[in-house]
Amino acid sequence: MAARSTGTGTISFGLVSIPVKLYTATSSHGVGFHMLHKKCGTRVKQQLFCPYDREVVERSDTMRGFEYAREQYVEVTDQDLDAVRAERTDRIDIVEFVPAETVDLLYVDKTNYLGPDKGGARAYKLLADAMERTKKIAVGRYGVRGKDQLVLLRPYKGGLIMHQVYYADEVRPFEEIAPPAKVDFRPQEEDLADRLIGELSADAFHPENFHDQYQERLTGLIEKKVAGQEISLPPAEPQAQIIDLFEALKQSLKQRAPAAAAPSAPKEAEAPAAEEAPAEEAPPRPSVKKAAPRRPPRERVRKAG
Repeated sequence: MAARSTGTGTISFGLVSIPVKLYTATSSHGVGFHMLHKKCGTRVKQQLFCPYDREVVERSDTMRGFEYAREQYVEVTDQDLDAVRAERTDRIDIVEFVPAETVDLLYVDKTNYLGPDKGGARAYKLLADAMERTKKIAVGRYGVRGKDQLVLLRPYKGGLIMHQVYYADEVRPFEEIAPPAKVDFRPQEEDLADRLIGELSADAFHPENFHDQYQERLTGLIEKKVAGQEISLPPAEPQAQIIDLFEALKQSLKQRAPAAAAPSAPKEAEAPAAEEAPAEEAPPRPSVKKAAPRRPPRERVRKAG
């Protein structure tokens, strides 16, 4: 079945404009749960509760606020947001082209396929082929829903895809992590590590060879419960504790066999997946409902204007 576009846009650079359609590239297949009342099994509904007046609040009686200090808020209205929103153009403005190898995948958030729209097929293909020949990726801004989204465009299978990426201040620097201590390895350890990597190496990454085993087990568990079957937990296989790195590498090479390529080992190690059923229990009652907070001063919410 042909994919349905989720929107349209225009790639713009210099005097060139290329109409394109956007398509969803990825989607999660995770299993979702609902919260049920333990007493009767009915699906519960969430409500907004005001601890100051101790009453349920309708959404129409709420307003938007930003907490600029602890328990201190300033109101932000729709008019305030309209004043700072960028003009909605759905235009993808290319700012620069950079070498593909300089792009760090850490910055990628989500991905959309781009397909040519009416009248743009020739220019679309020309741009995709040129970027493929020159090994370049386009850096641009995508004006959507009043926001400027940083994006990367790159050639993909004869066409183009668009990555929405994080801004630099949204990515935590790796330097915040404590660096590993300086370690000197023996040549035998380095050789064993290289050999183990060689044993586990493949010609390329083939994602179709991997499956979400947790989701498969969870789906099977749910199907059994719906059918009224008993659920049993297989015993977890004990894990050997190996402290010596050299010994661990040697044992890994000994245990390595061609049949081990199939990713089936985690099946027993993750056996507690059957414990997912309690996830439907309601969380503990929020503390805000147990006791009324100290009555705050009326000027806590600063009105706009």
